[in-house]
Amino acid sequence: MTDKAPTPTKLIVYLAFISGEDGEIQPAFEAREAQSEDQAKQQARILWSSGKYAGAIAWWRSADLINGEFGDPVVLFSEGEVPEME
Repeated sequence: MTDKAPTPTKLIVYLAFISGEDGEIQPAFEAREAQSEDQAKQQARILWSSGKYAGAIAWWRSADLINGEFGDPVVLFSEGEVPEME
C-alpha cells in the first residue's frame, strides 16, 4: 500500500473592486469561488459591465488545502482598476 500525495485543487475565483472614500481600490466583497474558468470569467464580466464597480477580475491558482500552499495566480479576465495579484 502506497501513500499517494494529495492532488492539488484548482481554486477558481472572481472578485470586484470599489474605490474607497480615500480613493484606494479595495475588494467589494470576499473572493467568490466558481465551478469553472468560464463561469468565473462570465461572473467577472457581469460585475464589470454593471457599472457598479471600479474593476473586476477572475483568476485561478493551484491550491494544496491540506498544507495551505497556493500556486501563482493565472488571470482569466481583468478590466478596470484591479490591484496587482500576489
